Amino acid sequence: RPGGITAEEAQRSSHLNIVGMVGSIDNDFCGTDMTIGTDSALHRIMEIVDAITTTAQSHQRTFVLEVMGRHCGYLALITALACGADWVFIPESPPEDDWEEHLCR
Repeated sequence: RPGGITAEEAQRSSHLNIVGMVGSIDNDFCGTDMTIGTDSALHRIMEIVDAITTTAQSHQRTFVLEVMGRHCGYLALITALACGADWVFIPESPPEDDWEEHLCR
């Protein structure tokens, strides 16, 4: 019975109600509005953006920030919207081949 339970075990535990909670910062689980960890990751990213913005402005420089998210661009997209970023690259919509030239213009 690898990975399974017997009918007797199921009957003894029939009063239990079990709920699964997705623990992922990527917010990439189908059917959920927001996974556990996404909000705290976004909050931490915004703290860093605030700190970097001050430095970038004082040095009159452009900064590139890479955020977590593996193959899901949710955190990058929401961060870009929240901080008013000029550019955002996300895996769901890869940049065109000449993006560097367009950015420099």
